[in-house]
Amino acid sequence: MPLPRRDFIFSTAALGAAAMAPAALARGARAREAQTLGIGLIGCGGRGTGAAADALSASPQAQLVAMADLVPDRLEGSLGNLRGEEEIAERIVVGDNARYVGFDAYKQLLERNDIDVVILATPPGFRPIHFEAAVDAGKHVFMEKPVAVDPTGVRKVMAAAEKAKRTNRCVVAGTQRRHERSYLEAMKRVHDGAIGEIVSARCYWNQGGLWVHQRRPEYSDMEWQCRNWLYFPWLSGDHICEQHIHNLDVVNWAMGGPPVRAMGVGGRQARTGPEYGSIYDHFAIQFDYANGASCTSMCRQIDGCPPRVEEVIVGTEGTLTTRPGYAKITGRTPWEFKGENPNPYQQEHADLAAAIASGTPVNEGQRVAESTLTAVMGRLAAYTGQVITFDEALASQLDLAPPAYVFGPLPTPAVAIPGKTKMV
Repeated sequence: MPLPRRDFIFSTAALGAAAMAPAALARGARAREAQTLGIGLIGCGGRGTGAAADALSASPQAQLVAMADLVPDRLEGSLGNLRGEEEIAERIVVGDNARYVGFDAYKQLLERNDIDVVILATPPGFRPIHFEAAVDAGKHVFMEKPVAVDPTGVRKVMAAAEKAKRTNRCVVAGTQRRHERSYLEAMKRVHDGAIGEIVSARCYWNQGGLWVHQRRPEYSDMEWQCRNWLYFPWLSGDHICEQHIHNLDVVNWAMGGPPVRAMGVGGRQARTGPEYGSIYDHFAIQFDYANGASCTSMCRQIDGCPPRVEEVIVGTEGTLTTRPGYAKITGRTPWEFKGENPNPYQQEHADLAAAIASGTPVNEGQRVAESTLTAVMGRLAAYTGQVITFDEALASQLDLAPPAYVFGPLPTPAVAIPGKTKMV
């Protein structure tokens, strides 16, 4: 099993950016000379803290100048952790007047003129709102995956991504396998015909349970759900979206686009307490693609079961198996990745910095929105028990947003029941 993102990042920080950044980043840095790349962080949990550390490690011009979060303790804890990293501490210049808290904190941060890039790392339910605002503010964007939790949010992201393209703003998403050398080399071979015509695929993210923040008396319903965001579909999209999207994105990459339909099953068998909100703990989905190939997708978060995180792409002349740091083709043209594999969590930020420096915009918004909708479509198929097409999912009016973004009462949604839960 790979380490959790933040543990992986901080355990590898000592490797340094020089060994990680590509030649393109070095050329871009010279082009910018002594200019700084001002970074604003929206969402200061473990993921946001790790992403900020990556951005600073990936570009010597980068400075963290402002931070925003829903609650002050998360912001201050993140800032303390970042300042404790010796390699990047001197480029953390977040003053007292550059720390913003509350539901509107992102708006205050985006008003700053010293921010070039904004990192969006709040729970995914907020991503469409924040991405749209960041593009409207003229910022370059790094946004964590998934980029939405429902079709309404996906459409908002697609529209904002198109606006970013028109205004030459760079958009990079946290689907780091797209920036990992082992995956890049493997996919080039697949698309060059190394395994023949793709006929099927399998992908997995099976692991144990994750953290839980127990309810405290001082927490309102809204604050408790936001702090315990993994377990509420309006915040996380369920773990098929929040986590398994990585594997689904790889399959879409191999297939050349998203699937056309999905059917599947899922349930809530091991995590049934109220602290686990209303998400499922396992899914199994069949995704059908336009070329006639199908992908069997499995994801699970249940303790005491064997882990498996990988993708398998089967062709008429060979099979590709990938997982972080590993890629191997068996069949007519066998191959295995053996080269240096720079930290992909830093590489995605290095690629963003290089694109900004060179003036050649990169925009991953539409692609990650399609992979997000793939995961949403799988969730909807399992929740409803119906076959859901990509077009139906994209046109759905489902909107999981709460009535208002304020601290106060917020009932936990009912757990979906296949055959009874309806497609909206």
